[in-house]
Amino acid sequence: MDLTDAQWAVLHPLLPRPRIRRDRRGRPWRDPRDVLNGILWILRTGAPWADLPVRYPSPKTCHRRFQHWRADGTLEAVLRALGAGFGGTRAARSLRMLHRRHLRGGENWGSCVGPTRRGKGTKIMAVADGAGLPLSVSIASASPNEVTLLDAALDALLTEGTPAHLIGDKAYDSDALGARLRQERRIEMIAPHRRRRRRPRTQDGRALRRYRRRWKIERLFAWLHNFRRLVTRYERHAANFLAFVQLGCIMILLRSFVR
Repeated sequence: MDLTDAQWAVLHPLLPRPRIRRDRRGRPWRDPRDVLNGILWILRTGAPWADLPVRYPSPKTCHRRFQHWRADGTLEAVLRALGAGFGGTRAARSLRMLHRRHLRGGENWGSCVGPTRRGKGTKIMAVADGAGLPLSVSIASASPNEVTLLDAALDALLTEGTPAHLIGDKAYDSDALGARLRQERRIEMIAPHRRRRRRPRTQDGRALRRYRRRWKIERLFAWLHNFRRLVTRYERHAANFLAFVQLGCIMILLRSFVR
């Protein structure tokens, strides 16, 4: 489904205007709405650029504009603008959820790829607010432990302020991590204990009740996987894959607040 008029009214002011030569020579730029709809078709279907339907601008035009918006930071700027505008709720400030997802890819691997027990892959790190909407997305190699990638995910938050609570799964069960977050960021890390934990329990049962809301960030990844381009990493360049992830988050925010 292409962008609605209401969604385009939100995105249009955030996109850069096409450059016009002083001598007025050259071909005129294609309508950015048509080009963005073509890019979204690639994101939604996961098809190669050459399979873009004829109702959209040519594959070269859409791919060139996608690369331009990725290189100049337009997609990241749009995501930050939407995250700051739509993510200023009380739920976003008080409770945030952290999760990662391991993705496999094709043969043409590039950067941000690492070996694991399940094979080579890339991790998508995401932080969501209390409603399960994206507040931060980043990618990294699948090899490092999630605890080492936590700071980068928090530094990439789209909203200002520090959350009071951060929910994660058992991979974030670390006394050292919890103490560091409380001391440096004043964040309470809520994660269930692992089975083979040597030290006694440190989590308050009342705090662990908030862990029941973690299904909302799982739903966020289900929404992202509706975009078939994000189910498997087909992009050789990590920056292009991250741009597609950012574009998917942009559409999730738009569909949640604008019809």
